[in-house]
Amino acid sequence: MQNKNLAYLLLVLAALFWAGNFIVGKFATLFEIPPLTLNVFRWLSVWIILIPFTYKEIYSNLPEIKKNWFVISFMGVITISTFNSVVYFALNHTQVINAVLVLAAIPAATIIFSSLMHIEKANIFQLIGLFLSIIGIGSIISNGDIQKILSLNFNKGDLWMLVCVITWSLYSTLLKKNKFKFSQFSLIQLMVSVGLLFLIPQLFYEKSIGLEVNFNKAFFTILFYVVIFPAIAAYYCWQKGVEIIGPNRASMFIQLMPLFSAVMAIIIFNEKFELYHFTGAGFIVTGIYLSNKKTYD
Repeated sequence: MQNKNLAYLLLVLAALFWAGNFIVGKFATLFEIPPLTLNVFRWLSVWIILIPFTYKEIYSNLPEIKKNWFVISFMGVITISTFNSVVYFALNHTQVINAVLVLAAIPAATIIFSSLMHIEKANIFQLIGLFLSIIGIGSIISNGDIQKILSLNFNKGDLWMLVCVITWSLYSTLLKKNKFKFSQFSLIQLMVSVGLLFLIPQLFYEKSIGLEVNFNKAFFTILFYVVIFPAIAAYYCWQKGVEIIGPNRASMFIQLMPLFSAVMAIIIFNEKFELYHFTGAGFIVTGIYLSNKKTYD
């Protein structure tokens, strides 16, 4: 029970840090920071920070790493290179409300991948919890207006967010399927090492189309947040949480991200906490409880 409580705390923190990533990512578009370039500097900074703490463990586990190199590389490509770049790119073409709404499909996709890979079978509580959580998210990001959901236009940004749904769900499922003998930080370091190989071309692509970054205060402030919190801290919390309770239950905590985003919007933009926020929060919390009900029984 103590380990499960730790997992819940870690997953809540991961959702909180990632919620801030969307807010900061949108700020990056307002300051005209190229999205792919931001992701390159983000993960290059993470690599530099982690290497002094991970190189000894990585070196001592080379046989284990070579044995699992394909799956580690694949996870690095679909998360570091793909998911994060696509999020920043999509926010240039869609609103945060649209992006987060599309991401609400992550738990459903995770359950599907887990079933296909014979890792976890979805139980009735998970399915009901998933349904209630999606209702809660819809309430929050639509401001309680059903017409906003019904009239959602799937523009370029929305369609790119579907790529994020697939890649993150697959990553979470692979994380549960594969047990590694080295630490979470070493796994992140290995994923970043591979991911950077596919990120560098993205940097040159944006330069080729005339997108240049200004190394000003806004850039370094945004870079600091996306490096420390949604990158290093959130990835560690998520990987450890998934390891303890599995991808199906862990994926439900992604539903907290829109709730935290709403709270951040209230603090940063002085928005009011409306009735639909309370309603949505109630559905989300109930959904997460039901998705873990089998654990308590």
